[in-house]
Amino acid sequence: MSTGPVVVLVGPMGVGKSTVGRLLAERLGLGFRDTDDDIVAEQGRTIAEIFAEGGEPYFRAVEKRAVHQALAGHDGVLALGGGAILDPDTRALLAGRPVVCLWMEAEEAARRTGLDAVRPLLAAGDPGGRWRELMEARRHLYEEVARAVVATDGRTPDEVAQATLRAVGSATV
Repeated sequence: MSTGPVVVLVGPMGVGKSTVGRLLAERLGLGFRDTDDDIVAEQGRTIAEIFAEGGEPYFRAVEKRAVHQALAGHDGVLALGGGAILDPDTRALLAGRPVVCLWMEAEEAARRTGLDAVRPLLAAGDPGGRWRELMEARRHLYEEVARAVVATDGRTPDEVAQATLRAVGSATV
């Protein structure tokens, strides 16, 4: 029977949840799972295609199911999509779990993501402004579910992974 993930990473799109998650899993000798990857595998199409063909409400329903399955069935390191915390049931399921929010400022986001059309919610209009709006609207939700917030600006993935281990109280490697 699964006790759930040892670390759950949340945070904005492009912050490095998958990269850092893989490093954490490797350091801890555990498996890594990304709910966005689960969704793509289940749906047989990219996140951008799911948004384009089904719309955001459809995607959020698929995402909610994927997140709930992963929380129940994965004992390693788990990365959630940037918007997974929008769902109140998901936030309730995250309560009391070892959740770490990876965070970056807008300038860093622009550098990392290029704020391009691969990110469906940023595709139209002013991607940088849209990113700021999304993060301002979501920041309190990330902080609500997270045991700790780890800044990623100007840090390597290794440095972020180490800070995340410290944040959840795991022994460093």
